[in-house]
Amino acid sequence: MKSLKYILFFLSILLFSCKDSQSNNLVDKQVIAFYYNWYGNVKNDSVLDHWAHPIAPNPSIPDKEGFIDGNNGNIAANYYPQLGCYSCNDRNIIRKHMEMLVQAKIGVISVTWWGINDIKKRNLKLLFDEAEKAGIKICFHIEPFPGRNPVTVKENVEFIINEFGSHPAFYRYNGKPMYFIYDSYLIPPREWSQLLCPEGDISIRNTPYDGIFIGLNLRKKDLMDIVNGGFDGFYTYFASIGFTEATDISNWKEMQEWATRNKKLFIPSVGPGYIDTRIRPWNNSTTRNREYGKYYDRMWNEALQCKVPFISITSFNEWHEGTQIEPSIPMSCKQFKYLDYGKLGEDYYLKRTAFWVDKYASIHK
Repeated sequence: MKSLKYILFFLSILLFSCKDSQSNNLVDKQVIAFYYNWYGNVKNDSVLDHWAHPIAPNPSIPDKEGFIDGNNGNIAANYYPQLGCYSCNDRNIIRKHMEMLVQAKIGVISVTWWGINDIKKRNLKLLFDEAEKAGIKICFHIEPFPGRNPVTVKENVEFIINEFGSHPAFYRYNGKPMYFIYDSYLIPPREWSQLLCPEGDISIRNTPYDGIFIGLNLRKKDLMDIVNGGFDGFYTYFASIGFTEATDISNWKEMQEWATRNKKLFIPSVGPGYIDTRIRPWNNSTTRNREYGKYYDRMWNEALQCKVPFISITSFNEWHEGTQIEPSIPMSCKQFKYLDYGKLGEDYYLKRTAFWVDKYASIHK
């Protein structure tokens, strides 16, 4: 009887290992989706965090801010999530998100990071543990948190490594962590160089906290800021084609050629569309229709034609800006009738992402 228990025990380990290995084979570690862990609900968090949200006043015609309260199906988004007003502190939700990521064959998520003191970092342990089970890796999207500068970025990177660097789900490429620096252009290249160049006064290079730092590029003429700032590469983030020069997909081939010449990583960001008019009602100019999936296809196809080393996806779940590939359902409330994916189906963008990831893998592997 005792020997039977041992056999069953080792069989369970073998099955778990096979499942984990299968998950790792299904996902691509050079496809990275931006992930937002800032959602909360009353049951788990005592507040409708981010489902309730201010309405931004028109910067051209300043007016009093409005507010979407998140109650009775009225949320701060143009689409409505299949999982409802979920909490990122709910293990069942995170587990479902990981299953969705595996279905989409996405191997890495870049989690929004708003500084050491941001309360939302409390769900990172949960994210890391569930990501490990699914074979998913996690890196960080360093946002412009209050007081962000090269000194505080260094402090935050040191905190991240000390806190999460030894976790099996922590992402490394060629042995180094990867960080996306959102709105990096807000800090001059000469200041970034103090942190990111080997000769800088507070250089992080050749230390245990060194990494791959990816700056945000808006215009081709600013690409030398990536070099002068000491960045390892650049990304485009925005899912609205033409919103910036860097998001004009007709420029991507030239940008990749520049990156190759300058030994930098170019990581274009593809997205299914863009709409944020629930929280920015005046911002119609950046809206990009999904065109029943054709918009997403165009961005992916262009990225593949350029033979880039990584592809980022904006986004898995940025519901405020309507860039999510997370499943959405038809829904309406007293205040609003939400958009949905129509006849394509609720999980279409997960399936379509998997289709494109397979094509990408056939090129870069």
